[in-house]
Amino acid sequence: MPALPHRIPIPVSRGLLPIGHAILLLAVLTLAACTTPAPSTPMAADSASPAGLLLSQGGKGYPSLAGLMRQVTPAVVNISVESRVGEEDHPFLRDPEFRRFLDRIGVEAPEMDPSERRKSMGSGVIVDAKNGYVMTNNHLLRDATKIIVTLKDRRTFRARRIGSDSATDIAILKIPPVKVKPLKLGNSDRLEVGDFVIAIGNPFGLGQTVTMGIVSAVGRSGVAGNHLGKLIQTDASINPGNSGGPLINLAGEVVGINTALIGPTGGNVGIGFAVPSNRASTALHKLTRSR
Repeated sequence: MPALPHRIPIPVSRGLLPIGHAILLLAVLTLAACTTPAPSTPMAADSASPAGLLLSQGGKGYPSLAGLMRQVTPAVVNISVESRVGEEDHPFLRDPEFRRFLDRIGVEAPEMDPSERRKSMGSGVIVDAKNGYVMTNNHLLRDATKIIVTLKDRRTFRARRIGSDSATDIAILKIPPVKVKPLKLGNSDRLEVGDFVIAIGNPFGLGQTVTMGIVSAVGRSGVAGNHLGKLIQTDASINPGNSGGPLINLAGEVVGINTALIGPTGGNVGIGFAVPSNRASTALHKLTRSR
């Protein structure tokens, strides 16, 4: 009901008010009595609505992504990969003259381990909790002999790769079913330059980290030898260890899978790239349809 003016001018004469004026005064007093006073504190937005996700908990009313992060971060995982990479013998050790020289002076030639273990860190996102499907980058799992997935609540699982698609740099891991709300793959074709996006991952092995930026470009090609096709470019901070983590929009949908960055020292300079979610979704269906 619209608020009424504080004062309504009513003509006053000496003696009794005219009947019409008395009726008007009675109506005004009745309306004022049923008017609900305005609340003294700002009303909190519905936490289930998109606007509610951008408001702080407790109805304080200042902008915050805390509510959105509480919903989406449990589905983002850290991935630890152990792999074996071949190691070539030192050229001197392949030289027979050098080996004979060592024999003459009584020194045994060292035996070189034909391979060495390498550990790398990355990220992933649970896209199907019932089946335990985790989406990540294919390049993170190269030559992997052991893959460990760690949830936000610190539960760890030995994972196995069930398939990969080199054209999109997408791989699917399988862990036991978990009670985590999976993240929905959004429609990356709707992205526009200037849309806010959030990158979640495990940069430099620090643990789960959230960064925010905007979509800097869409359909960016010529990255990573152009074999990954058109990518999303963002200035949300992406560093080594973010590979395989999700790029999400403010609705909590995955719109990309972080996969590459450009920087002179391998660190972030505001130019990161993600595989569009529509292509990642196609790879997911292809890799899991026979399961």
